[in-house]
Amino acid sequence: MKQDGGEAEAILRVANAAREVLSAAEALEEHAKAKSNEGARALHLARLTAAVDDLQSARDALDELLAKKLR
Repeated sequence: MKQDGGEAEAILRVANAAREVLSAAEALEEHAKAKSNEGARALHLARLTAAVDDLQSARDALDELLAKKLR
């Protein structure tokens, strides 16, 4: 199945965003194990929140692209 550039870019964006969510979640988990200060915890939570938001945006864009192709 051949993908056009737009699909490939959208899939890559989803993959990269998913990796960032995983990385941010792992960093937060390590921080929780280390029991360091609350300021750092807030930064880790903010990073994770931003990563999840970016992943959702990337997934929505891919869904929209694929829905247009099916029409």
